Formats: sequence, structure tokens, C-alpha cells
Amino acid sequence: MNKRIAILTVMALVVGFSTVTTYAQAEGGAVAAGGTYWLALAMAIAAAGCGYAQSKALTAGCDGVSRNPGSADTVRFFIILGLAFIEFLALLTFVVVLFLLPG
Repeated sequence: MNKRIAILTVMALVVGFSTVTTYAQAEGGAVAAGGTYWLALAMAIAAAGCGYAQSKALTAGCDGVSRNPGSADTVRFFIILGLAFIEFLALLTFVVVLFLLPG
């Protein structure tokens, strides 16, 4: 339980500190000079989170099929649907990062 609280605290701090670039925008709305590093960090965190979520989803799907092989088709459908939603989060973060890049 303590490990989970530590991870949530670190993630909250990362999200809190990543909002600094929002307030450091230039007049035209572009990110300030050092802001691209924060964007890269945001994309890395999103990719890591999506990778972790996909591994948990596949683990749960394999566990479900091993317990009840008759439900393999239903579990496969929901796993593919869930993976599509998880991957969409990473792609959405990528699009937001592209919009925020200066230039």
C-alpha cells in the first residue's frame, strides 16, 4: 500500500510541475524556449502509462481466458477494444504535443 501512495505522490508532483510551461507561454501562445523538454517529458510519461495499462489489460485478458476458455471470443473483443482506447490516449497526447511545439 505504501508503494502505491508513493507512486501516486510522484505522479501528482510530475503533473503539478508540468503545468509550469502553461504559465510560461510566450505572447503568441507558443511554448517558451525551454518548454520543449517538458513536452517531451509529457509524451514519455503518456507512453509509459499507456504501456503499463496495455500490459495490465493483456495480463487480465490472458488470466480470464485461462480461467474460462469458452469466453475467449468475448474476452478477445473487449481486450482489442480496451487496447484501442489506451492507444488513443497516447496518440492524443502526441497530437497535443505537436500543437504545443513552437514554430
